[in-house]
Amino acid sequence: MRLQKYIALCGYASRRAAEELIFNGSVSVNGKIVRDIVMVDDSDEVRVNGKLLKTETKKLYFVFNKPNMVITSMSDKFGRKTVADFFNNIEERVYPVGRLDYDSSGLLFMTNDGDFANYLMHPKNEVTKTYAVSAKGNITDEIKEMLENGVDIGGYITGKAEINNIVNYSDGKCSAEISIKEGKNRQVRKMFEAVGIKVYALQRISVGAVQLGDLKKGRYRSLTQKELRDLGYERQF
Repeated sequence: MRLQKYIALCGYASRRAAEELIFNGSVSVNGKIVRDIVMVDDSDEVRVNGKLLKTETKKLYFVFNKPNMVITSMSDKFGRKTVADFFNNIEERVYPVGRLDYDSSGLLFMTNDGDFANYLMHPKNEVTKTYAVSAKGNITDEIKEMLENGVDIGGYITGKAEINNIVNYSDGKCSAEISIKEGKNRQVRKMFEAVGIKVYALQRISVGAVQLGDLKKGRYRSLTQKELRDLGYERQF
């Protein structure tokens, strides 16, 4: 949101008065004085005359089924569709938690709670992410063991994984579900490529105990308090 709106939501001043504070050099964002209107959110540190501001706006948590060919970003300089385009009817600015590849679909959290986003993305919390994979090639017992024990995806050895619901088809294709606790760029695709299997469709179907279920592509729903607790993150709405 715009900086003057943020200041107003914090109850410090009206938007018009907030603009004057900004232009007078009384406002800092992340330690730097700003004299122009900029965009901020709850992950930014905003101070007026040295006083740290905090909004009292309602925290929002959404499960979004990201379609293929949608950028996990709030904007795109090439004019491609972004996740922000699906949340135009939400007054508060929400943003994606982590990333999901342009050519992948599935479960993506959207929120305005920076603490929630940081909690899910921090490696120490080891939140499990499960993907449904469709690929060219067959998953043998040997390949399954390799994927589960870790493979080299270009200078990085992946951690432990779980492969379930393997189906090898007679036409040389396969499907499976893979669960990982890491989030390297295009990790699942690179893992399968490392064992000679080419992924052509990838969908994230769960994060922790939260399931995508039958949520249609391009639609979203609110997370429940139980789901937040199941993720290990509890906060009053």
